[in-house]
Amino acid sequence: MNLIGQLETDIEIKAPADKFHDVFSCRPHHMSNVTPEHIQGCDLHEGEWGKVGSIIFWNYMHDGVAETAKEVIEAIDDENYSTTFRVTEGHLLDKYKNFDITVQATPKDGGSLVHWTLKYEKLSEDVSEPKGILQLVTNMTKDLDAHLTQQA
Repeated sequence: MNLIGQLETDIEIKAPADKFHDVFSCRPHHMSNVTPEHIQGCDLHEGEWGKVGSIIFWNYMHDGVAETAKEVIEAIDDENYSTTFRVTEGHLLDKYKNFDITVQATPKDGGSLVHWTLKYEKLSEDVSEPKGILQLVTNMTKDLDAHLTQQA
């Protein structure tokens, strides 16, 4: 069995791609205000908001359990509205050797298409795919879309 995997999902939103991207690339700490039932906090541990190499710390709910993740911002592509995070500490590393998350928003008539990619390496064959994390980012996307479209 292959321990390396990838999950992806696409979510259509009404918000503009640049506004959606701005939150995840430069202002992820706002997510606890946007979706408090999913994200309880996002703090900067090192670096600057919106800068590659910065380290952020998330407090979130996953499958009804409070969890944490420390992530480094691996890449920010403002031209393609994409941000990549690498998990360096936290609950996900109890099950996965590596865990990378990429979110990209693509402009589309009347809104955007948000594409999430979860790349991971399981610690063993007994570890399941991170479908709960995929659901979490889907819920976060919908909440952020509602927030951004209310502000427009």
